[in-house]
Amino acid sequence: MTVRVGVIGGGQLARMMVPPAIELGLKISVLAESEGSSAGIAATAVGDYRDAQTVLDFAETVDVVTFDHEHVPQEVLRALVDAGVAVHPGPDALLYAQDKLRMRERLSQLGLPVPGWAAVETPSALDAFLAEYGGRAVVKTPRGGYDGKGVRVVSSATEVADWFGDGPLLVEELVSFRRELSQVLARRPSGEIALWPVVESIQRDGVCAEVIAPAPASAGRVADMAADIATAVAENLGVTGVLAVELFETTDDRILVNELAMRPHNSGHWTIDGSTTSQFEQHLRAVLDLPLGATGCRDPWSVMVNIFGGLAPERMPLALADPTAKVHGYGKEPRPGRKAGHVTAGGEDLDDVVFRARAAAAIFED
Repeated sequence: MTVRVGVIGGGQLARMMVPPAIELGLKISVLAESEGSSAGIAATAVGDYRDAQTVLDFAETVDVVTFDHEHVPQEVLRALVDAGVAVHPGPDALLYAQDKLRMRERLSQLGLPVPGWAAVETPSALDAFLAEYGGRAVVKTPRGGYDGKGVRVVSSATEVADWFGDGPLLVEELVSFRRELSQVLARRPSGEIALWPVVESIQRDGVCAEVIAPAPASAGRVADMAADIATAVAENLGVTGVLAVELFETTDDRILVNELAMRPHNSGHWTIDGSTTSQFEQHLRAVLDLPLGATGCRDPWSVMVNIFGGLAPERMPLALADPTAKVHGYGKEPRPGRKAGHVTAGGEDLDDVVFRARAAAAIFED
């Protein structure tokens, strides 16, 4: 019988699981939030992922449930587990990707390197933290933020006065960093782990814009620390599937955990064209507890550049004028600032690879 994988969430991550699912002979089904979703090609149901009965009905049609995002409520996740559904990653792990305060608390308990932080419920507590950490800090809403949303850099509690009253906020030291890194790995329920090279992630306005794989000048200490940190996170939190650990490389030579994502991640999109096994194939292998694929690089360098706004079809011939540039569209309606796709290029000379990836992506810019 064909193995059936169910993905909750109809975004581009679910969409990019479809080709490897077909190659592996799997049936993939998607519970999409709305009609016309990015992963509509595999959407077998449309409904609210926050409604337990809707999700349970969907789960009855598949053998394993995984996710396009981390927003499914804990009570829904636990209803799935109570019903005997195979859920990867499970609720005990996803809790730490859903709640930044719980994540900071747990990583600190494990002795993993994180920025200085505190949970604050009053303006006076935030002002006290600011006084301790040089007068500026980063304040985050514990739940729901992504791509720069729910994050403010402040020098006074008055700058987040509208956030108080709904529970504690997370405040962190404003880290002085050289660059942002990301370590992506996959872990099977049986414990096998496979890591890709650590990459450099270039952000613009709080959103990933470019990724360089492997991160320049990372061989040795930086790569070893990133791998050790991510492995410790995966093993101690019981993560199954793909995990992305976003990191800061600081100006005083620390490597600190910034965020966690327990699903395929933007910083791993380069693996579709640049690695022996893409993060999307690996995620499917991992959640089904199949042997993991090799994670070596096809080229010395791979560069991924996000496309924002839209992918006008009439511009595609120009973007494909470089026969080595790979364009991936997400099937989304155009909208300013929206991730509409990405371009990946690879080769031996980093400057040339960066130029080619940026040039192909720029074709779609208005």
